[in-house]
Amino acid sequence: MGNITVVGLGPGSWWHLTLEGVETLEKAQRIFLRTEKHPVVEHLKDRGIKYSSFDSFYNEEATFEGVYSRIAKVLIEETKNGDLVYAVPGNPAVAETSYYLLLGLAKERGIEVLTVPGMSFLEIVYQRLGIDPVKGLQVLDGLGLKAWRIDTGKDLIITQVYDRLTASEVKLALLERYGVEHPIWVIRAAGVKGREIVQQISLYRLDRLSYIDYLTSVYVPASKEKVYNIEDLIEIMRTLRGEEGCPWDREQDRQSLKPYLLEEAYEVLDAIEKEDLCLLSEELGDLLLQVVFHAQIADEEGEFDFDAVVGGICEKLIRRHPHVFGGKKARDSDGALDKWEASKRKEKGVKGYTGALRDIPQTLPSLMRSYKVQQKAALAGFDWEEIEDVMDKVREELTELEEVYKTGEMSKIKEELGDLLFAVVNLARFEGVRPELALRETIEKFIQRFDFVEDGARKLGKTLDKMTLDQMEDLWQRAKVHKFNKNDKK
Repeated sequence: MGNITVVGLGPGSWWHLTLEGVETLEKAQRIFLRTEKHPVVEHLKDRGIKYSSFDSFYNEEATFEGVYSRIAKVLIEETKNGDLVYAVPGNPAVAETSYYLLLGLAKERGIEVLTVPGMSFLEIVYQRLGIDPVKGLQVLDGLGLKAWRIDTGKDLIITQVYDRLTASEVKLALLERYGVEHPIWVIRAAGVKGREIVQQISLYRLDRLSYIDYLTSVYVPASKEKVYNIEDLIEIMRTLRGEEGCPWDREQDRQSLKPYLLEEAYEVLDAIEKEDLCLLSEELGDLLLQVVFHAQIADEEGEFDFDAVVGGICEKLIRRHPHVFGGKKARDSDGALDKWEASKRKEKGVKGYTGALRDIPQTLPSLMRSYKVQQKAALAGFDWEEIEDVMDKVREELTELEEVYKTGEMSKIKEELGDLLFAVVNLARFEGVRPELALRETIEKFIQRFDFVEDGARKLGKTLDKMTLDQMEDLWQRAKVHKFNKNDKK
């Protein structure tokens, strides 16, 4: 079993190939090139250096990932015939997927991989455009640009803009974050004498250039108009909590923030009820701030940070959706809910259904908590079969309340009133109605009708406190048949 030496051929000029690289290529018995489409290859021919290439794979595989994976497997197989050299454009460690796939396979098989670094095209680009990467720079692959989060506040270099089709996809991805006239630089064959092109253009022209080929990259300078992302929010919060930050923010702790967390959650609900998308965006930001605030406090105490919060919920979503990520399919939403609950019980080590009921936070509003308790009990089969049975239960609880009301015993009245509310929540659940939301709508309806009654009283030259109950009841009945719209006061 032989070993593998990976050599970086540099960005394109023979003079950019390292002495170690030249020596390795000249001494090698077997050389495999990822592609012949590289300016240095002509120099290899001139020196009588023989090689094989994997260019045919590009026509035989449907994706680049398939090409690179196949190359890695072939190289591993070829080690049965002794040592070999695998030569790739640029630096193997920079934007060379086949190199990393090869390293992974070689490690599994116990095969040693030696690496002879080469100059990457990035060094040439830095020099040509006067870029200092230490000041902040992103380097992304043009073949999967949409999968990455672009920070418009930093300079960006996009590699592997192979052809005009790829350039078109890159342009469309960039137009989601930059203006059509945003200046960019297109760099073709960096460092290759007679072929190098460095041209500044407007973003919208990117896919109209005829010279784009496999040696093309794109440089996008930072946008002057800052577009903020989650990293910015975390840094702002870190600053506010720092020594030179805001006194109020520095004084807060988990207990003091509790009312704000609850308030922001309800304001999000209010924005949804109002169907105000601009307000919803703003309120979701306020709610997100509370998450970042709590994560920053935990970070300061060495407990966890925002990344741990994000990582935790990502892992949880994958664990609790085996019907999506684990190969187990759910036929409908009820089946998906069953799998979610089963995964949750297994994860938390809950052996019985009662444990799942106790796991529901006591801090939830009572209507919401009772709904969730009944919902989880129903998963165990503890539920009514017909809606008529549920209605009978409501009537039964109302009758029992009427009976204890006559006794005047407040403890029993309180108990039976709770039973009645619980039965009504069960009725709502059976009908697929969220009682918390239903009650919110009823409250708003009451306020609208009450406003109608008071307005009617004013038209009669009276105030409510000077009217009889019968007069107010008459206005109330009118309010019940009045058709309100969204423009009416709430």
